[in-house]
Amino acid sequence: MAINLQKGGRFNLQKENPGLEVIGVGLGWDPNDQPGGPAFDLDASAFMIGSNYRIPADGYFVFYGNQLSADGAVQSSGDDQTGGGEGDDETLFVDLTRVNPGIEQIIFTVTICKYPNDAQKDKRTLNLNFGQVENCYIRIYDQKTEVELSRYNLNESFTNEDAVEFGRLYRSGNSWEFEAMGRGTTGSLNTYVETYT
Repeated sequence: MAINLQKGGRFNLQKENPGLEVIGVGLGWDPNDQPGGPAFDLDASAFMIGSNYRIPADGYFVFYGNQLSADGAVQSSGDDQTGGGEGDDETLFVDLTRVNPGIEQIIFTVTICKYPNDAQKDKRTLNLNFGQVENCYIRIYDQKTEVELSRYNLNESFTNEDAVEFGRLYRSGNSWEFEAMGRGTTGSLNTYVETYT
């Protein structure tokens, strides 16, 4: 049975699931469809952080433009530009056995792309924020069995923020733990790139 986490809640993946190797980090959302409203494109990314709280090289930033990490441990499912339908909108797969030993944590973010394409570059896209997005969540599941291990539903409104750190994996001794973060900011993906590179 999956553990439902609150903001700040933590869960030891491998202690609870011995032998766990590859996980799926599923992220989901539903744009608040307003007649005549702007189109949304949300992007999931992973920042693989070392002891200095930075990525060690560009290849440890996984996003739509780099879908496989330099060590081969983290892979993106690709860019879902609609957020429609049931289930996860984007997934990041993590092979815990292949993560570079110098990586201490992996932070998972979701950001709003202001201009999904040139045709949508109008004033309606300038003030997009997570207050206009519904049913946001992050969940961790065993990639082999597809059994869900933990889930965190973002209940905050984030009416000004266009970027949210959903959660993070971090080393705890010889195992990995997951923390539900739910921390929002402004500046979309660029803010995190500037913070972690």
